[in-house]
Amino acid sequence: MTKCAREVMEILEAYDLTQCAHSAAQLAGCDEKTVARYVELRDTGRDPAERARRARSIDPFLGKVEELVEASQGRIRADVVHDKLTAMGFDGTDRTTRRAVAELKATYRAGHRRKYRPWIPEPGMWLQFDWGEGPRVGGRRTQLFCAWLSWSRFRVVVPAWDQQLPTLIACLDTTLRRIGRAPTYLLTDNPRTVTIDRIAGVPVRHPDIVSAGKHYGCVVHTCEPFDPESKGGAEHTVKIAKADLVPTEANLLEEYSSFAELVDACERWCEKVNARPHRAVGAAPAERLATELSRLHVLPEDPHLLALGEERLVGFDQTISWGNVRYSTPDGHQGTKVWCRVTGDELVIVARTGSGIAEIARHRLSTPGNPRIVAAHYPHHPDDGSVLRLPKPRPRTAAEIDFLALGEGAHRWLTEAAAGGVTRIRHKMARAVEFAHVLDAGRVDQALAVAAAAGRFGDRDLASILDHLAAAAQPGPVVVVDETHSTQPGTAGWGRVGA
Repeated sequence: MTKCAREVMEILEAYDLTQCAHSAAQLAGCDEKTVARYVELRDTGRDPAERARRARSIDPFLGKVEELVEASQGRIRADVVHDKLTAMGFDGTDRTTRRAVAELKATYRAGHRRKYRPWIPEPGMWLQFDWGEGPRVGGRRTQLFCAWLSWSRFRVVVPAWDQQLPTLIACLDTTLRRIGRAPTYLLTDNPRTVTIDRIAGVPVRHPDIVSAGKHYGCVVHTCEPFDPESKGGAEHTVKIAKADLVPTEANLLEEYSSFAELVDACERWCEKVNARPHRAVGAAPAERLATELSRLHVLPEDPHLLALGEERLVGFDQTISWGNVRYSTPDGHQGTKVWCRVTGDELVIVARTGSGIAEIARHRLSTPGNPRIVAAHYPHHPDDGSVLRLPKPRPRTAAEIDFLALGEGAHRWLTEAAAGGVTRIRHKMARAVEFAHVLDAGRVDQALAVAAAAGRFGDRDLASILDHLAAAAQPGPVVVVDETHSTQPGTAGWGRVGA
């Protein structure tokens, strides 16, 4: 029976005191042969607590097991080894085989463990990024673009709807502009948006991501599979996001009502973690970023075209089509190309302007059959944009020119009279011009506006309105004549006769 460490120490202490195995056995309460065995183990430099290895039935086959483990580089299964040993005459249990295989695999791994030098990043050299699953917005899944500068540990988290290439480049542009400058290298995993193929183990870069790297002055690198430094470093960014962001009561929630709320939550989290000291470097990332900025290079003024989104052609009705929905643009971009991208639940439209590339419109996303038209984009159409617009008077004869020269009231009177089917319009227009020669043209134009608003187009209505305006210091509210209005007195007074 094996003694515990305390009992072994008592046995050795008793022997050192008496220098006699018999006496030490009496003091320790054990057999003197036990005392002699532990003393011998200690004197030969072996561990007294080490158990003596007993012979096993698999010992004659250990050489074969070691050969199989070595040939398979530690990958062969114990059940396969057991079948081979059984065919060679081994009559032990599979449990014995599993124990022997596990011991030899551990020995093989210890002798063939990979050795590498720890990666120590330099300031201004590396930016690592990867994707992580984000909270839901209105039941829809989101993605978190997680990036950090390897030296300063400055972190940036940008939410997005997907991981497509334009979204990736737009998130990179947002990250670099939030940092303020760009590093030399960009390091990430091997997604299809970055690595499109591998030939003889060499990654083939996506041409668009290479173009984006050249635009920002960065070289895009991908991590080496199974490499603890490059791949582990890239994935550590996502581990940070998952541990610190998604979802905890202290940080992000499981779901948000709008994408803007998620953006604000991510920005607040970044401000918090970048302001507190980082355990690995002993300083706040924001403080180290101030030092690292001098080693970063300047960003181009305009973002990469893929970051702007997809191209669209502006029609002559000042609209573009996105997802079978028409969205309006300001005047001056007809027939030119613009770029559209989805940011949260909004469509952002960007175009080249006199001062460079700039955002010209932003719309809430809509569905087919529900276009997004902003009235401010059509200052030359002050109405509601309907197809049935009021005709604009265009005078041709001298009489028409004289009448419409009176002012806006004359324009409105003519439009309303024509729409109402008024007869003898030319005669009434001539009478108005005659009144303007006698009276002030402004008063006549005002009377015409009142007549158009009240719907009074009779032969003597204009003269009556002119008399009323001359007598009244301030004209009262206009009463529009319609079928629901009557000047006939009511019969309520007759009800009081019999009272």
